[in-house]
Amino acid sequence: MSTTTGSNAPLSQTNDTPAELSPGLVRFKHIILALVLSVVFFLIFCFIALHAYIAWVLSNPTVAPLYSNPKLAKDMNYESVTFHSIDGKRDINGWYIPAERSNKTIVLSHGYGANREETWVPMYDIAHYAHNMNFNVLMFDYGFASQTSKEVATGGKEEKRQLLGAIEHVKQRGAKQIVVWGFSMGAGTALQAGLETKDVDAMILDSSFLLEPDTLYHNIHNQINLPRHPSLEILELLFPVLNGTSLDQIPYNEVKKNDYPFPTLFIHGTRDDKAPYPIAEKIASNQTHPDSDSWIVENAHHELIFREHPREYLRRVSTFLGKLQSPDNAGM
Repeated sequence: MSTTTGSNAPLSQTNDTPAELSPGLVRFKHIILALVLSVVFFLIFCFIALHAYIAWVLSNPTVAPLYSNPKLAKDMNYESVTFHSIDGKRDINGWYIPAERSNKTIVLSHGYGANREETWVPMYDIAHYAHNMNFNVLMFDYGFASQTSKEVATGGKEEKRQLLGAIEHVKQRGAKQIVVWGFSMGAGTALQAGLETKDVDAMILDSSFLLEPDTLYHNIHNQINLPRHPSLEILELLFPVLNGTSLDQIPYNEVKKNDYPFPTLFIHGTRDDKAPYPIAEKIASNQTHPDSDSWIVENAHHELIFREHPREYLRRVSTFLGKLQSPDNAGM
């Protein structure tokens, strides 16, 4: 018996060449890949477009037209006034309600999505109370609420300049004591303006809304369940395009750590679904002025505290205003 070895051994032949795909199968794979990529890009486009729509809506709130005036609403005589924002870039319209022989003035700073009437507060009742306390009262519209030359809302960047213009206006009319009474974003705007002026003697801040990443996402999440990231990053890229304002231009960190030189009264509800009350608590806790105070109201809602607790609301405000030094005695 013999065996064959070495170079004489027969070798089994194998074919290592892969089978070629038919042209039809290659075309099918390309079609599937194209469809998958199209769906992915379409979903990305829709996701970004949704955020662009949200940013546009937030920048362009729907504001109802004026329906009354101080005379019709509360039998208060008034003047229609126009003044400039502090930088002179915008004309602001409002009503000035004079008190008899008074050099004290309250400037009412309305909230987002409202005009100077802000009916749900209700602002006419606040103005009437202030007038009965012998304060002159200025009610005015921020640019986003203008009936003649509407502008975008900027979370306080431009609004603070308009508020500073209002403060300058009443100062020029002889006000020796100026109190800013703000609601929601109007309160947050007042806090931003307070960083830049020495003409304010006190602030009353109801349901303070300060635009920052946390409150922005909180309000969006209340309406639609979007992920925090990358939603915030996308919105931060879109806002400068749609309203010319970056969140970095809102001094929210400075506001949250600032100790204001004038007395402040913070009023906030624990069931506020737009401006979480711990932010107001934090800012209030920084204040060292002996006349500063805060009132955190259990189960009260955003900007509805006066409606829900009118007597206690006015009692606390009256006590706060009563502690202010008389402008006639200032500097004595």
